[in-house]
Amino acid sequence: MISRLTLLLATALAAGSALAEPKKLLVVTVTTGFRHSSIETAEKVLASLGEKSGAFTVDYVRQPEGQPKSPGRPPVKGDKDSDEAFKAKQEAYSTALAQFNAANKQWGDKVKAYMAGAMALEKIKNYDGFVFANTTGDLQLPDREGFIELIKSGKAFIAMHSGSDTYHPFRGYIDMLGGEFETHKAQVQVQPVVHSPLHPAVKTVPTGWKVFDEIYIIKSFDKNKVHGLLGLNAHPNDATPGYFPISWCKEFGQGRVYYNSLGHREDVWDPEWKADTNERKNSPEIARTYQEMILGGIRWALKMESAESSPGNIP
Repeated sequence: MISRLTLLLATALAAGSALAEPKKLLVVTVTTGFRHSSIETAEKVLASLGEKSGAFTVDYVRQPEGQPKSPGRPPVKGDKDSDEAFKAKQEAYSTALAQFNAANKQWGDKVKAYMAGAMALEKIKNYDGFVFANTTGDLQLPDREGFIELIKSGKAFIAMHSGSDTYHPFRGYIDMLGGEFETHKAQVQVQPVVHSPLHPAVKTVPTGWKVFDEIYIIKSFDKNKVHGLLGLNAHPNDATPGYFPISWCKEFGQGRVYYNSLGHREDVWDPEWKADTNERKNSPEIARTYQEMILGGIRWALKMESAESSPGNIP
């Protein structure tokens, strides 16, 4: 049986054949906060979708090596800890934290210098769009306001999963995206509501589709300012009533923005990741549907497809 992804890729390839050249995407996977293990998988999948569809090519901005590892949270005194033993733990933690802070500052300077070259506006202005694939923290863009204006001038901006856990203090980025990560609880299976069934980012999502992933709780979100694609009508973990967005899109000046908060797990991205092992929580078909969403969302953001995208469609 021919899969939906195969049909979607064939359609995209046929449509793309009328273009002189495929679109150019710059995929950014820099993290100055938590780094997802799925980033390498995301990079591979995005390249594969571009190659198989013929819709776009990808280049990467990957962070320099050497990000120091945080010592984590301060120690908590256990029932069996003597005062002396706990004091030793505290002193060891303080030493490790001081070493981390010093190393992290040096590494941050290294990232800043790297990004000054890799993301200079003059260097990236000819890309058709940008994908922030599981980025986190302050990405040290050399001209962050200029980058926002570049998107507004007519570029595509696509963010996956922790792309919303990026640039929290910079409201220009959050306003462009349409929301930001607040928190999450344990990974869980959800069945999202499809708000815009004809939109290319969700038109192949089958009825009753479920996915197991780390579901973000989003803040700074106004459903009247975005075009909803996927959402939940109750909290993913405790079923508290309310609206919890998962994916949306929006016009941004002359540009287009597409966000999908799924993608924490490798088996959401890749149908072949650790196939036939108990580490998979999602079937290959679930991952193929996710890839269909990504491809459709990217094509829409690149203006290769049109669709209703007026804000305020979330009930």
